[in-house]
Amino acid sequence: MKLESSRLQTAKLQTALFVAALLSVGFFLARQGGLFRPKPVSAQMPSQVLQCENLRKHGDPGTKTCYQALSTSKDLAIRAEGLWGIRDYQGANNNFRDAVKARPKDANLKVRWGRMFIEYSQPADAAELFKEALDIDENNAKALYGMALVSSEAFEGNAAEFAEKALKADPNLVEARELLARIALEDNHPEKAVEEAKKALDTSGEALDALSILATVDWLDDKPGKEWIDRVFKINPMYAEAYATAGHFFVINRRYDEGIDYYRKSLELKPDLWSARAELGVNLMRFGKNDEARMHLEQCFNANYSSPLVRNTLKLLDSIDKNVVTFTTPTTILKLDKKEAALLRPYVQAELDRAMATYEKKYKFKIPGQVQLEVYPNHPDFEVRTMGLPGLGALGVTFGTVVAMDSPSGRPPGQFHWASTLWHEFSHVYVLSMTNHRVPRWFTEGLAVYEETAASPDWGDRLDPPSIMAMKDKKLLPIADLDRGFIHPTYPQQVIVSYFQGGQVITFIAEKWGYDKVLAMIHAFADKKDTVEAIEQELKLKPEEFDKQFFPWIEAKYKKQVEGFESWTEKLKLLSQKAKGKEWDDVIKEGTAIRDLYPDFVETGDVYEFLASAYLAKEDKAHAMAELERYSTIGGRSPGALKQLADLQTEAGKKREAAATLERLNLIYLEDEPSHQKLANLYADLKNSNGAIRENQALLDLGTIDKAGAHYRLARAFQAANRLDEALDEAYAAMEAAPGYVEAGRLVRELDAKQKQNVKQ
Repeated sequence: MKLESSRLQTAKLQTALFVAALLSVGFFLARQGGLFRPKPVSAQMPSQVLQCENLRKHGDPGTKTCYQALSTSKDLAIRAEGLWGIRDYQGANNNFRDAVKARPKDANLKVRWGRMFIEYSQPADAAELFKEALDIDENNAKALYGMALVSSEAFEGNAAEFAEKALKADPNLVEARELLARIALEDNHPEKAVEEAKKALDTSGEALDALSILATVDWLDDKPGKEWIDRVFKINPMYAEAYATAGHFFVINRRYDEGIDYYRKSLELKPDLWSARAELGVNLMRFGKNDEARMHLEQCFNANYSSPLVRNTLKLLDSIDKNVVTFTTPTTILKLDKKEAALLRPYVQAELDRAMATYEKKYKFKIPGQVQLEVYPNHPDFEVRTMGLPGLGALGVTFGTVVAMDSPSGRPPGQFHWASTLWHEFSHVYVLSMTNHRVPRWFTEGLAVYEETAASPDWGDRLDPPSIMAMKDKKLLPIADLDRGFIHPTYPQQVIVSYFQGGQVITFIAEKWGYDKVLAMIHAFADKKDTVEAIEQELKLKPEEFDKQFFPWIEAKYKKQVEGFESWTEKLKLLSQKAKGKEWDDVIKEGTAIRDLYPDFVETGDVYEFLASAYLAKEDKAHAMAELERYSTIGGRSPGALKQLADLQTEAGKKREAAATLERLNLIYLEDEPSHQKLANLYADLKNSNGAIRENQALLDLGTIDKAGAHYRLARAFQAANRLDEALDEAYAAMEAAPGYVEAGRLVRELDAKQKQNVKQ
């Protein structure tokens, strides 16, 4: 998955880390309706509720009748439990509210109401109720566990802490122990997951989620898991949630085909397990099986299981049917929105083909069959495509050989390097295919980050402030635990930092042992080695020994930036004030002094642009151009700055360099008409007829007002490429757009005469 760069993170850090961890694709919703857990059986519940809970846990066919009886109780709290049990959430909510009014100091009642809200996909309301319960009773184990659930479903790093507190308050709270097992398995620590699950079983031999996790650990390791699943079905012959649990973990490990198979198995056992059916539908859609996906999602909707996952995905399927056009080659399937397909296709297809050719040679592997790339101009559609909920902070996501990403028009100009994202995601396509999806998250993400800059030095996200602060505060993770930084971050920026650290780990390995060792590690993962085993086998080091080498290396590499960051920050603020005051001499003096303290900083308010403005104000275009060239080379993406640089280069007679600058802009933003016009002219001057053809065609695809001029210039470009028939067509098109266009008429006559001459010859 490709994350937003730091320029987008200021207002969205929490959202981004919620979603970067969300490669389970709807993990939160996957647990709604009880996929992972039965309702708790508590001695504090009324006996009638306990009876129904026990029936539910054991898959007794009398469960529904039991809850229906509770739903007519005169006791508000019991009635609420009954309505909840038959999934009348509105009625249950009303009765819980009235019961709490009558018993405002009943912490356990608030906890039960909160648990209902979790099942109803309203975690914020649930959290408020758990907090209110803790205000009444700070050691309420069920409330602490409720907070752990809310945190875990948002993949927050404090979920385990809450679960531990719940166990301290009630050592027999088996659900909290099961939650710790689940968190450990999400963090790619199966040994710890097994340990926690077995502790849960020591407390209760009927801990169904613990048994499900133990079975899943075996299945993930290609073992039969028969011991555990047999025990599950002995307790509850209808516990399809065990297979749905496995489906979740296979999906979160990017083993999508197997995840789909487990969701199918869960539905064979329990067809009305709507949460599993929703997940099945969404994952089928991700692999282009839209008709079957729609069937499952509509079944959910018609059964009144209309979660956001279901509603949003059905809306997206409708949008795809209406708005998407497909282009195929023998190796690729490209899906674009109709309104921008003509403009995007030449650029996106070229980068897609180039990336695949590069990776095929670099990884020594050919993808069997076709790969699919979907490009979304509407970011909310991309969010639904990848997870079914709003709030995604990623720019692209890979599902096996299918990639979905934002369009260049899907983000504000300058905030998104679409080509870099494409290369990032297609690195995943190759590595996942080569390893049969058996690769740790840190490795495939780190390698994809590395490959961005390997493709071009100005690509990829630069060293960002969160990563500087993480190094300063010694928050980088040991290599054996690096996956945790992606899944259960313990501070808001940790996902961003983990991407940075993953990229640096791959860089370190490539520099110290050579890139062939990176390839060897890919093959080690394909042989089902984990992180520890791959490092020991290929690098001949224990993970702790690797850390002892890596941390000094990265500290030395970024020593200047880390130690000077606070000073640089203060000086940059002063520089900004000087620039606002147009104190240009001071800007040049102070900007030059601090520029190289943190050269990677090319976000809004960077030193390079301040210096360029100062030099231009003093009519020193050469130095202004030099600063903007530094800015561009190191990865600056502001369309305004890049266009200004291209103008300065053109004026200085550096046409080839100006064209390269505008090509960089094309890989960032494609809807700037003046830039296409300038690049078309530059290519005409440089005798690059194919480039001129592409850029003049882009002007027409953008709907330029000067259609006649664009057709005429396109005709000239075709003429230069000796494509005379197409040149004549475009010359006629220019005359149709402007009947009095003298130059176009002259060109028509010239081309017509040329064609007649060719016929005679």
